[in-house]
Amino acid sequence: MHVNSRVADYAINPLFLERWSPRAYSGAEISEPELFEILEAARWAPSAYNAQPWHFVYARRGSEGWERLLGLLNEFNRSWAAEASALIFVLSKTSLLPPGGSEEVASYTHSFDAGAAWGALALQAAHSGWQAHGMAGLDYERARTELGVPENYRIEAAVAIGRLGDKTLLPHALQQREQPSPRKALSEIVSEGRFVAG
Repeated sequence: MHVNSRVADYAINPLFLERWSPRAYSGAEISEPELFEILEAARWAPSAYNAQPWHFVYARRGSEGWERLLGLLNEFNRSWAAEASALIFVLSKTSLLPPGGSEEVASYTHSFDAGAAWGALALQAAHSGWQAHGMAGLDYERARTELGVPENYRIEAAVAIGRLGDKTLLPHALQQREQPSPRKALSEIVSEGRFVAG
């Protein structure tokens, strides 16, 4: 299977190859219903004990919160994410109430579960004609304060969503990287029975 210069060794849904993380965005506006369609997919991700530990703080381009969220990104990410249509900060709750429990306990899988939600979000964005790019480059301490994030939530990452734009507007070094990236071979990431380095 071959899509976007990517080749899958086994038959998978083409959406997995169509999804990628561009930096060149068009600056198009995204309506709240369009953004919520993407967030709805994230809502249905699986999680341990069905705790659904994810929380999303968003701002659409031109909205009141846009400059605040954009300003929390590092300089490099701000340089290209300024043309995105929406920014989302992905949080995960570090504790959960187990079934039948009366007190919350530490959640071992909160980041794993929020990652599942992010994956669903990214795939739905691609399915809907948008693309999503996850970012770790942000000021986590300022984000906690400025977004009012409670202590029992972890800030996982930020996400830019937008329509593909003209890559020639990016700095030259980024233009060279503006294409769907390849993946490691399955033999490098899969082991049967016990861990074997690829």
